[in-house]
Amino acid sequence: MERARTQPRRWPLFIHVAGLALVGLCSVGEALAQTARKPSPYEYRQQDASAPARVTGPDYLERIDSRAQFMQLARVYNTGTALEMPHLIFVIDRRNAGRIYYINTPRHALHEQFVRNQRLLPGMTKATLNAQYRDPQRRFLFGTVSWQRDLPGYTYEFWEGDQLTAALLRQTDQVLHASFRDAIRFKTNSTQHEQLARSVGLPFITQEALLREQRFLPLNTGRAEGRLRIVRTEAQLRDLSPRDIPVLDEVPIALAPVAGLVTQRPSTLLSHVNLLAKGWGIPNVYIRDAQNALRQYDGRWVELDVSNNDYRVTPRTRPARTPSTTAARPIARNLPRPDLSVTTLKPLAALRARDSSHCGVKAANLGALKTALPPAARVPDGFCIPFAYYQATMQRLQVPQRLQDLQRRHGFSTDAGVRRAALASLRTEISNATPDPAFVRALDSQWKNQLHSVGVFVRSSSNSEDLPGFSGAGLYTTVPNVTRSDALARAVQTVWASVYNFEAYEARSAAGLGQDAVAMAVLVQAAAPSDSSGVMITRDPFDAARRHITYISAKRGLGIRVVEGKRQAEQVMYSTWSKAVQVLSRSAEDTQLVANSAGGVREVPITGSRQVLTDPLIARLAAIGNKTKQTLGGVDQDIEWAVVGDDVLILQSRPYVDGSRN
Repeated sequence: MERARTQPRRWPLFIHVAGLALVGLCSVGEALAQTARKPSPYEYRQQDASAPARVTGPDYLERIDSRAQFMQLARVYNTGTALEMPHLIFVIDRRNAGRIYYINTPRHALHEQFVRNQRLLPGMTKATLNAQYRDPQRRFLFGTVSWQRDLPGYTYEFWEGDQLTAALLRQTDQVLHASFRDAIRFKTNSTQHEQLARSVGLPFITQEALLREQRFLPLNTGRAEGRLRIVRTEAQLRDLSPRDIPVLDEVPIALAPVAGLVTQRPSTLLSHVNLLAKGWGIPNVYIRDAQNALRQYDGRWVELDVSNNDYRVTPRTRPARTPSTTAARPIARNLPRPDLSVTTLKPLAALRARDSSHCGVKAANLGALKTALPPAARVPDGFCIPFAYYQATMQRLQVPQRLQDLQRRHGFSTDAGVRRAALASLRTEISNATPDPAFVRALDSQWKNQLHSVGVFVRSSSNSEDLPGFSGAGLYTTVPNVTRSDALARAVQTVWASVYNFEAYEARSAAGLGQDAVAMAVLVQAAAPSDSSGVMITRDPFDAARRHITYISAKRGLGIRVVEGKRQAEQVMYSTWSKAVQVLSRSAEDTQLVANSAGGVREVPITGSRQVLTDPLIARLAAIGNKTKQTLGGVDQDIEWAVVGDDVLILQSRPYVDGSRN
């Protein structure tokens, strides 16, 4: 049995709720390491109430002169797992000559609990407590000391929203170094803390630095049985079946349904493939050097179990007939019935949510946002080509009958290679068909009169994407930066043809969606010469209770690479409670995509700093994300955005689908 052998990077995190500083444990192992938190002490008390642990030792010590003394006072969550980390809280009384209390944390889980029990500040009110995190002249400093195995060494830190000053940070550092025998470093939990440490010349370690060495990231928890396959070539990737658990070098641009997923290179949490994996409800995990670590299982039937704390690969005897995952078999579901009565091209400004019946959810959502978001953000102008045009073309090309013939062909239902080749042939026929002249004239007229012949992105807006429970992220083709009239109709037909992308066909089959019920509307939208772009989720993707968190991924230039997940994006979290920004990673890109004046896109080097987002922009994006969510019915959203100069553009918003099984 293979399991995670290394400890993930961890850090304590203070969650400020209703005036109380709740000590929690934030772990890489629970959310691309970035977004998760451990339950608060209140939650742990409820869990442990049936069998309370015996707490020994003094209430506090004023010095820590040994590892044994540290462990005597420390609390350890997840003992014996990959998330084990000893930590203790401390209080510095600034009015008592900077006296420090290293607190018996199992006994006093909260700083304010200790202060009250010791009668250091009788009659402490909520306002007084809040001041210990905000006031430059505060009496107490509340922090945490942790043992970081992977450094290795000790770190100290504060709640991300603590409004530290240079004087407060210097005092803390001096008191700790005078009373703690071993070396100890400041760990920053927000960009404000990082900037402060840099300004006073204090050595520090960042959350990003800890993440950089992360060796185990559960992107989606769950359990699956299947054939583990080390995938090193494109041919092997194309040969995967729904019963396989591929071990990939990096997240691919597109992937047909599989039983589970392992990658050995970090990528953005919000890549299309990662979102699809959540929708499929399959285990999905990053393991450093996975292909080498798991090579003994290549080609063997195994069980992959990914939890918040660990992963396991266990050999199994291949069953004769067994579902590839522990998820239930797909139940046949009906797709929204397309309204074919609308036969005119529809400007985005005229669309509302109800228009999804003839233009698809994607276009209808953007129409609603185009009206609701200004002046905070805007939606680039564009128009929708309703389902009726697709349906008419498919009937003219006899595609429904051709699909039935393909489905009856020998080997089509049982051989993925046969299906892939047959669907590719069908796509080619649709893409290369002579377009209807009347449609070409209407399309050209709308492009010239409404959009003044600017470059456009031609995108899908089908009835089989952006749905509750099925996002369809990345399944259909986008044609970027179309600049010529003669290329526009061909681009539309390319999007129509992508209904029969192999990955799309397989994903719909796995979800129980009828292939003959799919209809494709098309969104033609003005291209935006993005300075930066990315995606965001309007809550913590790994803890639905944390509605105050916005998770953002970003890269420079056009956003195609963010959703492709080819290189690690800049990743941050913003809390509307603490107003703090936590940097999870800076972009690993050394090139960016820009629009080509002749059409399409080109790759250019990145010069200067790789930092993409500023704190004010992050807060602005989070506010726009919340307004987008409220406009679209209060459902958490997966949003694609771009920045052009001072403008924030919203390019797409779909319901966030979380299919994890915890």
